[in-house]
Amino acid sequence: MREYAVVLLAAGLVTFLATPVVRVAAVRLRVMAAVRDRDVHVIPTPRGGGVAMYLGVAAGVLVASQLPSLQRSFEYNSQTIAVLVAGGLICLLGVLDDRFGLDALTKLTGQIASAGVMVLLGVQLAYVFLPVADIGTLSLGSDVGVPATILLTVLTVNALNFIDGLDGLAAGVSAIAALAFFSYSYHLGAVGYDDVASAPALITAVLAGACLGFLPHNFNPARIFMGDSGSMLVGLMLSAAAVSATGQTDSQTLGSAASLLPLTLPLLVPVAVLFIPFIDLLMAVIRRTRKGQSPFSPDKMHLHHRLLSIGHSHRRAVLIMYFWAALLSFGAVALSITGGTVEVLVIIGALLVVGVVVVLSPRARRAAIAAREAELAAMKERSRAAHPASRVLRDGAGPDAGGVPAGAAARSSSAAAGVPR
Repeated sequence: MREYAVVLLAAGLVTFLATPVVRVAAVRLRVMAAVRDRDVHVIPTPRGGGVAMYLGVAAGVLVASQLPSLQRSFEYNSQTIAVLVAGGLICLLGVLDDRFGLDALTKLTGQIASAGVMVLLGVQLAYVFLPVADIGTLSLGSDVGVPATILLTVLTVNALNFIDGLDGLAAGVSAIAALAFFSYSYHLGAVGYDDVASAPALITAVLAGACLGFLPHNFNPARIFMGDSGSMLVGLMLSAAAVSATGQTDSQTLGSAASLLPLTLPLLVPVAVLFIPFIDLLMAVIRRTRKGQSPFSPDKMHLHHRLLSIGHSHRRAVLIMYFWAALLSFGAVALSITGGTVEVLVIIGALLVVGVVVVLSPRARRAAIAAREAELAAMKERSRAAHPASRVLRDGAGPDAGGVPAGAAARSSSAAAGVPR
């Protein structure tokens, strides 16, 4: 564990120190995010922070290769090197998009090519456990495993790209997801189902370090954006971690036979960890398709935009997304480690309630304020109608008939209702 901490700190430190240099270069090369209608930033901001993140990832991998225990993760397989090479390719693709604005087809082609390189170098789905109809574990050949891995990678890359809409959102959610995957992978190694010095644990440790090192520069108000170079790099590494941690192990060999839960968790954990990016991607595709638009056409209806629209501040919306990402991902990991004890389920349920209350609190406040304003308006109207001066005016009586002058009646009615003039 200490060596993983060293690797995480190395990746974080290199990313933190490299980000200001990348920011200066981005300004000079005019790699800037212009202000658009769907954006929340108000001034042009440099992007391309993914370059600094990749440097941090590379530094973390280099440090790991020199540590005695973690060297085993390079000896037994080439998955870490595969992720490093493919990550460099997709980061370069992102840099080109950040600078020149590539079209959707070109980006998709580059994503598929980068995922293909990763697969060719050793990262591939081998097993999938389906806990339905007594199907059990399916062993995937290359004819199914290769396209499935590429599809998962492309989906994850675009899902992370979709949630990169608020300062610090993608970096924070990615760090949480990486730490959750690391906990799951390390646990598998610690209890004997895998080696502690495994590729998924190393990949997620360096990714978490890079995201945490970048976050101080990217949190609101952001001084630099990670851009597509960062979001696509993070997506590729998370998909590689999911494939390495859950797609190359037969779930039915993961011992606790007390229930089916331990068998379904290898499928549940990656889904839970990546739930927020995936659900945002799915909702965006459905929303845009129903309108007859391209799934890649931008809009301002993502989950983080909805949080802003119901009254949350920028930072509060980001922190809420952090909370849900942590609850879902670490909740799934806690279930995998404990086997789903009553105490864990109660804690997760209580936090779910807290999360819903926090999300809806601005809407509840606005609804309460609106209801109170309507109630006060109705009370004022009833006060005016019930005031003697109002009855005199309705009867058409003037001052000579013992009534009250119109101006005085109006002033009296306003005062009775508590309305300032």
